[in-house]
Amino acid sequence: MDNIIYVLAVNAIPLLLAITLHEAAHGYAARMFGDRTAEMLGRISLNPIRHIDPMGTLLVPALTLAIGGFFFGWAKPVPVNFNNLRNPKTDMIWVSAAGPLANFVMAIDWA
Repeated sequence: MDNIIYVLAVNAIPLLLAITLHEAAHGYAARMFGDRTAEMLGRISLNPIRHIDPMGTLLVPALTLAIGGFFFGWAKPVPVNFNNLRNPKTDMIWVSAAGPLANFVMAIDWA
């Protein structure tokens, strides 16, 4: 029982936070550059339930852990309307980079 609690505390909680902040960062960046699509759909949220993709967040990770002992998955992509951005080509670069940048900042903070 202690092993399950340890695994959840060390792995699952930071992973959920990383996935949630990653997706919320994409939506927040899009809002900063003029696209309110993610905001109107409630996707700029720290609630992990809003970012769960049944296949990528539940089924595939469970299968990869059961079959190969590694973890692989994804969250539901944040909707961004390219046409709502003020400078679509440049702004989309920043919107795309926001998620990985959030993960990088979290990795530095947790280290």
